[in-house]
Amino acid sequence: MRFAFKTSPQGTSWEAMLDVWRAADEIEIFESGWTSDHFQAMHGTNPATPRLEGWISLAALAQATRRLRLGTLVTGIHYRHPAILANMAATLDVISHGRLELGIGTGWNEEESRAYGIEMGTPRQRSDRFEEACEVLTGLLGPKRTTTFRGAYYELSDARCNPKPVQRPHPPLCIGGSGEKRTLRTAARFAQHWNFDTGTPAQFRRAREVLFEHCGRIGRDPAEIRLSAQVRFTGDPAEAAADAAAFAAEGAELAIVYLPLPYSPHVLEPLAQEFARLF
Repeated sequence: MRFAFKTSPQGTSWEAMLDVWRAADEIEIFESGWTSDHFQAMHGTNPATPRLEGWISLAALAQATRRLRLGTLVTGIHYRHPAILANMAATLDVISHGRLELGIGTGWNEEESRAYGIEMGTPRQRSDRFEEACEVLTGLLGPKRTTTFRGAYYELSDARCNPKPVQRPHPPLCIGGSGEKRTLRTAARFAQHWNFDTGTPAQFRRAREVLFEHCGRIGRDPAEIRLSAQVRFTGDPAEAAADAAAFAAEGAELAIVYLPLPYSPHVLEPLAQEFARLF
């Protein structure tokens, strides 16, 4: 099993988050760092809580680190046109020298979407749009010079993404979500990395089994998809390591530790020591 960390850019200073990322970049056991992508405070936090924009923050973190892979968990696909997102992703992959993981999902926060006037649509519409967006992203980020696409939500005519990303054929698509009928089916088709957000190891196992069933239906080797789970860190490194071990027993290959506020680089070494001890 490998290990990563996540810092949501809300309720914190840029300096505090930057300190964590720079420290983690020097600790080899952490292979990647992740942010979240929203436009206002999430998860019951006071709506007035400041929140930095996810992709701009990620670009700055890419310049402040040299080794860590990096991505968002995850970008709601309805926030930005996928052709725009493809160009953002390609640019970030270039400036990070090929370290980007492109984390995407269907989008879920109705309150935020309503506040920004961004239409979410019904669950079916969100899933249909998400599949189209994956086609747009892989088309533009892939080796073809131009992409033409006609869908219900997106239309491209000889669209270009230039320069192309460093990683070929494109940065890994990390699809987050556990919807059995659509999200996991889309992950089976497009993802190189699937992320399980919150839940128990048993729920992870169930979602993994469904993902593999979808892979079987389309003839894809499930070993091509990396499996990760997010682990909440409550302050006890041994507990976090045990939680990671429980997910590893169910097939998770990467544990992403969601760090709590206030962010401090001092929590990283104790976590690293516990991970090294167990794994």
